[in-house]
This record gives sequence, C-alpha cells and structure tokens, in this order.
Amino acid sequence: MASLAQNVQQSGPPLSWLWEFLKQELAPYPRRAGTVTRMVISATLVMILCMTFRVPYAFQGAIYALLISRETPRATLQSAGTIFLVSGLGAVYLLVAAWFVIGVPLYHFLWNIGSFFLGFYALSVITNYGAASTFIIMIAVGVPVWDRQVPAETNVEDILWLLLASAIGVIVTAGVELAFAHMTPGDDIVLPITERLTAVQSLLACYAEGRPAEPSTEETVVRLGIRGTSTLRRILRRSGYSARYGAQMGAVVALVGRLVDTAATLTQLSFEPSPQNQAAFRNLAAAVASIRSDLLNRRIPGLIQFHTDQDPSGRAPLLYEMENTVALIPQAFADARSTEECLPSSHDMPHSFIAPDAFVNPEHFKFALKGGLAASGCYIIYNSIAWPGISTAVTTCLLTGLSTIGASRQKQILRLAGALVGGFVIGMGSQIFILPYLDSIGGFTLLFVLVTALASWFMTSSPRLSYFGLQVALAFYLINLQEFAMQTSLSVARDRVVGVLLGLFMMWLVFDQLWGARTGFEMRKAFISTLRLLAQLARSPVSREIPFTIERGYVLRETINAQFDKVRSLADGVLFEFGPSRPQDLALRDHIRRWQPQLRALFLMRLASLKYRLQLPGFELPQAVRLAQQAYDDRFAGVLEDLAVRIERGVRQIGPVRGSSFEDLEQAVRACCAPEPEPLPQAPLHSFLALVREIDRLASSLAEEIAAEESERSS
Repeated sequence: MASLAQNVQQSGPPLSWLWEFLKQELAPYPRRAGTVTRMVISATLVMILCMTFRVPYAFQGAIYALLISRETPRATLQSAGTIFLVSGLGAVYLLVAAWFVIGVPLYHFLWNIGSFFLGFYALSVITNYGAASTFIIMIAVGVPVWDRQVPAETNVEDILWLLLASAIGVIVTAGVELAFAHMTPGDDIVLPITERLTAVQSLLACYAEGRPAEPSTEETVVRLGIRGTSTLRRILRRSGYSARYGAQMGAVVALVGRLVDTAATLTQLSFEPSPQNQAAFRNLAAAVASIRSDLLNRRIPGLIQFHTDQDPSGRAPLLYEMENTVALIPQAFADARSTEECLPSSHDMPHSFIAPDAFVNPEHFKFALKGGLAASGCYIIYNSIAWPGISTAVTTCLLTGLSTIGASRQKQILRLAGALVGGFVIGMGSQIFILPYLDSIGGFTLLFVLVTALASWFMTSSPRLSYFGLQVALAFYLINLQEFAMQTSLSVARDRVVGVLLGLFMMWLVFDQLWGARTGFEMRKAFISTLRLLAQLARSPVSREIPFTIERGYVLRETINAQFDKVRSLADGVLFEFGPSRPQDLALRDHIRRWQPQLRALFLMRLASLKYRLQLPGFELPQAVRLAQQAYDDRFAGVLEDLAVRIERGVRQIGPVRGSSFEDLEQAVRACCAPEPEPLPQAPLHSFLALVREIDRLASSLAEEIAAEESERSS
C-alpha cells in the first residue's frame, strides 16, 4: 500500500505507471490459482447445465458462482439453505405482489420503485452475503419482467425459470466448494495471517543476523503489502463466524496488515543494524513466531512486552512502530477468557439474519435511498423512450450495488472500463469474429472458460482492480447467457451493453455527483463517528434489564465494527482521487491507518471491561470499585469525544486520559484487596485492574499521538 501510494504520486509516463500497476496487481500469489479455478469451474458448470437443458437467465447462476465462490467453503455450505429459502421468497414476492398491482398502472409503478428501494435496503442489512445477492438479483431481473406486454402466464413462467437458474447456481457453487473443501482443508482466515507473519519473521531474522534481507524475502513482503487485507476483511464480513470471533480476528487482520505495511516500508530504507538493534530484531522475530504458532495451534497469544534501555536516537528506523504493533496483537483477544472463546465453532454463529442496527443506523436507509433513486431513474428512462431492451440498466444498478458501498472515483473508472471491455470488446467482438465459426457447445465452452478465467483473475486482485473483473463478467454474461442459445444478434448485444452503461451512469450520477463527497472527507467523517460510537459504548448506562442492556450493546458493537470496515475501505479509495486536496487526504489517510488498529484493540478491551459493568457471573465487583469504574469510563468517553472534536474542528487542547479518575479506581481496587476479616477474592480484582491499566495506557498513547499529529497539521 505504501509503495503503491508512492507510485501514484511519482511523475512519469502514464503507460509506464499503468504497466507497473498491472504487474503488481496481476502477479500470482498463494491460493490465487485455486480460487480462480473454483470460480471458473462453478460458472462453467452452470453455463453447461443451462445450455443443455435450455434454461434461460443462465447469467444469474453464473454471476452467483463468481460472487459466492470466494467465500469460505464452510460459510458457503452453511448459507446454502438460506439462499434456497431467499430464492423462493423472492419468487413468491414477485408473483404475489405483482398479482395485486399488475392491473393498476399507478400501483404497478409505485411497486417497482418500492422494490428497487427494498432490494438495496436488503443488500445493506442482510448479514448473509449470499442471501442478499440472491434477493437483489431476483428483484433486478424479476421486476422488469412484469412490464412486458405478454400474457401473464408467460411472465409467471419466466419468474419460475429465474428461480431455477438461481437454484442451479447455488447448488453448483455449493457442490464445488464442498469438493474443494475436502481436497484442500484449511482455515481461510488463519492461514493467510500466518503467511504474512512468516514473511515478516523471515525479514526480521535477516536484520537480526546483521545481513541484508534476501531479495525473495523483500519481494514477498512488498507483494503482501500491495495486496493488503481487503480479501480477509471481506471473508470475515461475509462468513458465518461468530460476532466475537469476527471482531477479534478483524483486529488481528488490521494489526497484521499494519505490520506488513511497516515491514514493506523498512525494505526500502538503507541502514546497518547495530548489535543492540540486532538483539531487538531477534526479540521481535521471536515474538512474531510465537504469535504465529499460537494462531496455528488455536491458542490465545500471550501478552508481549518489549523492554529496552537503548537510546531512541540509536534505534533502527520503524523498529519501535513494529514492536508496538506486535504487542497490540494479543490485546485483540482481551474479550476471551479461554481458548474456546476465541475460536469459531459450529454452535456459535450469529443468530440474526438481519444486521442488529438495521432499524437504527441511518446509513442503511441512506444507501437504499440512493440505490433506489439510481435504479428508478433507469426504469423511468427506458420506459419513457420505449426502449425495453436496455432494461439491463436496472440489473446493473443492483449488481453494482454489491460493491458500491464506499464508492469512489476509482470505481467509476473500473465500472466504465469493465463494461466497455466485457461488452464491446469481448462480448460483441466474439459475436463478430468468433461465434460464427462455432457450431457446438464445446467451442462456446472454451470461449466461456477463457473469458471467465480472465475476469476471475482480475476479481481476485486487490479492491483497486477487482471490480473491473466483475464488470467484465457481468457485461459478457448479460449478452451471451440471457437465453439458452448463443446470441447472434448485434442489436440485442447493443441494447444490453447500452443498458449496462446507462446503469453505470446513473449509479455514478447519484452516488458520486448528486449525493456524494470526496473519499477523504468521508474517511475522516467515518473515523470521527467511530470515536464517538466507542465513547457511547463506554458511557452507555446499565439498565436493570440486563438482557436489554446486552442487546443494546450488541447493536452498538456491530455498528462500530461496520465503521471500522468502512474506514478501511474508504482509505483504499483515497489513493485514486485527485485534486487540490489530495496531499492532505493522503497524509490524513496515513494517520488514520496508523491509528485504526490501536483504536480497534482499544475497542476489544472495552468490550472485555463491559462484562464488569454488567456484573456478569464471574465478573462481579464491589460497590466502591463499580462507582470508580463508572467515573473512569465517563472520563474515558469524554477524552474520545474531545479527540473527535479535535479532528473535526481542529481544537488544540486535549486533556490526558490518565488522571484522578484512574487513580481513584486504582485506590478503590487496592482498598478492596487490603486485609480484612473476610477478604474479597483478589484474583478477579487484579485481573480487572490490569485490564483497565492497559486500556488507560493505550488510550493515553493514542490520544497523545492524535493530538501531536493534529497540532502539526493545524500549525
């Protein structure tokens, strides 16, 4: 990421930068070929089945194969039943609702608009990604069906064909995932994390021996830094892992990503480590190896502290930053009391099909309103000019919505480029130069495999390029997989490509022009919102109705987790926005990406301390300590709110976290641990004090760092 940001800012021939960028993004990496193979096999099997048995709307099943195949096999199989259910519910919705409104034009129009809004809202609030994609595709393809001037029986048949195509896509994808799960078992979260830790450990071992890093080691670290952690974050977000495991591993992913970025930057610096620095690098490498071993063996990493009396001026560059990052990784499991609590299990899955903040977070409603406006605009346009052939615009809007949250200028370019390449160059080009010479399903299968492999390889790149692959596949499939035969009419292909372009234009117009803001501004706004939400979590009152308090805290926790993902996604998009504010946006991006892992670790430790506030069994505190804890939590929340105000308005004075409130809390704990006729159990109190002391240390460090950066920026 750091090297890429430098490349973007470097001057030089545009084509030279583009070539280097593509080389970095398209370079193979472990498990990439396997992922592409699964995607290609799934999509190809769907195509063959639909062509053989003359099933229309095959593009829907093929798109499922590309959108779902990248999930963990475990999550895919667990959600298969849900996807079947949602497909059936989508078909029932289309049939029953249309039966009520089809005879009244005004009701029919309002039903269409409401359906588009419902589709985008479902995309935002449904926690099961496969189910959300299933429902919106049913809406995207099924709603325009009822606008055709054909017998109602034909429309009903097409809805049922749509349901069958969905079922084929889901069954084939689940089957392929099951087969590969038995062939290549493994954890799709832990293994990539340990791969990154291994690369960093190898680099540190070279510095510990006082020799330059090997070129292959440097190349691996830089490549992992460029790839980033977006794929891991996406897997966590779409998987069926428990909320606790998702939050813990999300923090680990962020910290490991930061560690890799720092190591990649270290490879670009020239220095000769002193004997003291060699010892420090040796200790750091041992700590990384210990964390890696613990994660592989499903153990909670032990706490890590680095002690050094070395003069800071004599330390190797970035050594302190790496030590601080590694020390934070075990803190991600502060909310776990035992090994079993930090592991995913089949009985500890999220019980909610809908996001806990579905009805309280205005971002869901705002996203649905923007998406519904774009899709409705497409619907009104193609009906106003009587051009039903471009109804693929609505489908494009809803499918684009799968990756539109956090849209930026980058995605505008990728949308248009993907539609042009997949629609005009490959789609219509194959109709003119290739398809006339094919007379069997075998020849078309070869073409389909090549195009799908190309699109899938792009889709497995980082978010800076993966969206291009999705648009290539979408445009090609809409041309060649709408019916059960190869499409030979250029007018049909023209209409569908124009529909894709219209949908992309409306999404750009609504999301980025009428209702958009610069990504840097949105990133800062989201980070400020995270600070205030964390302050709200710390200050939230405890009700006598403990289940109610727990449920409210769970909703707030999920909202904070979503904000962390949003900030990281927006930070990725800042690199591709240009303008007079670009230098400031890039500087702010670097600061926020450095603060975010610390804030995430702080969030997890606050969750652990929340158990003491709730007085859950095993976490009871004396009355005096509870009052002192409440005072400290109020002070902690006030500091976070002050930091939010400082970033938002440039306020210069921020008080330290450590103060009388922490001292009072420490004195209250020690007083309860003093010898008494009937002494209280001291172990829980000491554990509680150690937790709060770590919270206090991390919060103070974060506050001082933010205050220093903001003072420098405002001066």
